[in-house]
Amino acid sequence: MADKIVLADTSILIDYFRKTNKPNSALIKLVDQGYSFCISAITEYEIYSGATSAQFEFWEAFLDNVNVLPFNRATAKEAVNINSALKIKSKQIDLADLFIAATAISYDLPCATLNRKHFDRIDLLRIIDL
Repeated sequence: MADKIVLADTSILIDYFRKTNKPNSALIKLVDQGYSFCISAITEYEIYSGATSAQFEFWEAFLDNVNVLPFNRATAKEAVNINSALKIKSKQIDLADLFIAATAISYDLPCATLNRKHFDRIDLLRIIDL
């Protein structure tokens, strides 16, 4: 059933980790809607850089089963284009969010995020409603 692929933002993974009732997490809601998911290499970086030593084992086991899309030249060029457009509007966002959005656009994937405040600023980005 999971024939639709979405790029999950870091906020989706953190929500899953923090929820004691995992079925109420945004990640499980995505899966229930028929989506499979992947993440950006930037999300992997954010997860590992924010993880405590006690959390590391959980994240390593979890991320071993997730497709991680690389940040490559096409993604970098897309990030430059997005940043230029946001700069004109004085609506720039954090670099990590910029790079994650650029990954979604360059791989032609919709993005799932709980951080709509930043991601809604990007015209070409398709965001999944949760």
